[in-house]
Amino acid sequence: MSNKEYKPTLAQLRTFVTIAEHKHFGTAASKLHISQPSLSQALAALESGLDIQLIERSTRKVIVTPAGKELLPFAKATLEAADAFVSHAEGAHGALRGPLTIGVIPTVAPYLLPGLLPLLKQEFAELRPRIVEEQTEHLLAQLRDGRVDIAILALPTEATGLTEVPLYDEEFVVVTGADSPHAGNRKLSLEALGDLELLLLDDGHCLRDQVIDLCKRADARNASTAHSDTRAASLTTVIQLVMAGFGATLVPLSAVATECDRPGLGLATFAEGAEAHRTVGMAYRASSTRGEEFAALGEMIAQVYAAAVEDSTAVLAK
Repeated sequence: MSNKEYKPTLAQLRTFVTIAEHKHFGTAASKLHISQPSLSQALAALESGLDIQLIERSTRKVIVTPAGKELLPFAKATLEAADAFVSHAEGAHGALRGPLTIGVIPTVAPYLLPGLLPLLKQEFAELRPRIVEEQTEHLLAQLRDGRVDIAILALPTEATGLTEVPLYDEEFVVVTGADSPHAGNRKLSLEALGDLELLLLDDGHCLRDQVIDLCKRADARNASTAHSDTRAASLTTVIQLVMAGFGATLVPLSAVATECDRPGLGLATFAEGAEAHRTVGMAYRASSTRGEEFAALGEMIAQVYAAAVEDSTAVLAK
């Protein structure tokens, strides 16, 4: 029978949540910077106080019990509330400070982080950011599980339980070989995609899906299937393939200064009204109480994006 006066400590709840997330005692202990015996003692104290088994452990695997699965969201909400309490008690109302795990998709991270991280350090000296670069699907899973506090990604995600805030719309730029008849065109039509053999990022990248959607709108069927046996995990690799004559590709405008200021490449932009763009924004759990803080981060992200676009526009003007 459970002790009705028992109140779990935050450390015990954090132990339970970390074990449930990682399903491995060694990994959980490492994440919490404690020994495995201390981890086991904290979990045992929690289970004893509640008179409920939360975790099944054997020599081979760790399983969250049905009762554990039912209580896990409440444990996470309690920890979030405690973190928010400490943040506000430190005078952080509307200000960023303390630990913050920021998830970023790979087609944003290399082009915004070089400007964003120094600015965060300058403006929010007490912030301790941790960066996780992952594809959208993995970021959303980590966001739901509490391993990521906020994600910067293409919107909308159509995921439930999240607050999504658009930050900017970003045009796509076509990258070809320098000898392509489309190189230098500033009024490209969507239908022109049908003339190109487009190289795409590997499955799982939202940019791949966005480009395929553009091809479908333009009825450019060959563009979405070109070099289907080619696999590239980054825009840098795709650009190298374009330089080698394998085909063409599309990149977000913010990537142009970093990826496309190279000899042997031609750049083309779409005509006004072509609607060849993506929306980038931030997403965080709807239960989070840090919306005001995240709004400050969003303003900074938009500021950094504007600077990246200015650099990329200079490259397009060459």
